[in-house]
Amino acid sequence: MKMVFSSCFGAFDSCREESTAMETQGIATNNVTLFSYNSLRSATRSFHPSNRIGRGGFGIVYKGILRDGTQVAIKSLSAESNQGTNEFLTELNTISKIRHPNLVQLIGCCIEDNYRILVYEYLENNSLTSALLGSSGKRVELDWSKRAAICTGMASGLAFLHEYAEPRIVHRDIKASNVLLDENFIPKIGDFGLAKLFPDNVTHVSTRVAGTIGYLAPEYAKLGKLTKKADVYSFGVLLLEIISGKSSSSNATFGDDCLLLLEWTWKLFNEGRLVEIVDSDLMDYREDEALRFAKVALFCTQAASQKRPDMKQVVKMLSKGVNLNESLLSEPGLFRFQHSGKSSGENSQVSSQPNKEKQSTTSPFMNSQLDDYSHSVTHMLPR
Repeated sequence: MKMVFSSCFGAFDSCREESTAMETQGIATNNVTLFSYNSLRSATRSFHPSNRIGRGGFGIVYKGILRDGTQVAIKSLSAESNQGTNEFLTELNTISKIRHPNLVQLIGCCIEDNYRILVYEYLENNSLTSALLGSSGKRVELDWSKRAAICTGMASGLAFLHEYAEPRIVHRDIKASNVLLDENFIPKIGDFGLAKLFPDNVTHVSTRVAGTIGYLAPEYAKLGKLTKKADVYSFGVLLLEIISGKSSSSNATFGDDCLLLLEWTWKLFNEGRLVEIVDSDLMDYREDEALRFAKVALFCTQAASQKRPDMKQVVKMLSKGVNLNESLLSEPGLFRFQHSGKSSGENSQVSSQPNKEKQSTTSPFMNSQLDDYSHSVTHMLPR
């Protein structure tokens, strides 16, 4: 479904001229609604600090109210950020073409003078970071049923990006702050500024590393080799955060050996104490389901990327009472960041060899067949 391209509340006298200007920058104008800067300034009360609801990698996000009363989230790009302009165009062109219940919906944009602004649907419960990992005053009580639904919803959205979007999309920055929650705590993946498009004949892209420390797959962080399995790894880390209510940040360590969350989970699994990873604040939960989710996280974060399931498999592993073949689990991979002090840049090379990702050598399922799912230089963001 495409959105009608129109001016908002009569803000522009000539849509054709503005459309032509946008098309010269590679923007698909038939997919978005065009807003004037003045209309968005009015919606946010001149971008008042009290309306700030978040900060992305390249700008600030404000809550706004349009003239018709619609609440929106307005992401304003830093005017001085040249690199951010590339991410703005990537995010606009990527998200404007896709629709899924677990992906944030783009409403429109503003590209006027030096202003670069994206307008999204407003989600009442903010980000998963705020709801689950934020300060005590901002946290929301998420019982196990809500957490389980968030996990399966995120998996569904990511599976859509990897397998059903045209072309396929690798997000590259799956993390708690990029998962937003609506009034019913339905999760929606957002912030597509770092996304990469993967045509069907492409197995991997060699590119500068981009993402967030703590969620980066080791093969991608070290070699810059990006595949869908990098997103799978990030999803596995996020899954552990949701189960445990703890951060995967290097600032959070566990046990006498000061292990990171993923290392701690692996240790507990090997010692038969995996249940200890479950958030102690959860008073009533399905232990069998929580343990299965934790094991799925370990499957997703294995050091060898080819051993990780794809997201269609992950959806099935989370959604159905399947028996997981735990004997296939191998040690998780972990990348520890060391600052190199180098400058940034990007030279992407694309490989078009036969798609090896579809040639799964082993199945994470025990006696189970998969059904089709129907439904460079480092640029890394701090935690």
